[in-house]
Amino acid sequence: MLTLPPVLTHAVAAGFARGLKPELFAAGPAEVVADAGALQQFDSSALAVLLECRRHALAAGRRFSVSAAPARLRELAELYGVAELIPPSAAATT
Repeated sequence: MLTLPPVLTHAVAAGFARGLKPELFAAGPAEVVADAGALQQFDSSALAVLLECRRHALAAGRRFSVSAAPARLRELAELYGVAELIPPSAAATT
């Protein structure tokens, strides 16, 4: 599981994304789950980070989902038309 930080705004997103090395996604379960439960302060840059995580996961042959996404993050994903690219984890939908 990949845990997102409490703050994921434009000012810090690039630094966080740089730490997302492809090898982080190469081993492990068939699904990479990004835990967004700690997010407190974020903007659309959080979506860019999630899409980068998705890209790495798919490149490694894994599925990608997001758990504990705040309502505002889901709203932003809908607004930008990327909600289907960052689906909730199976545990979040049951």
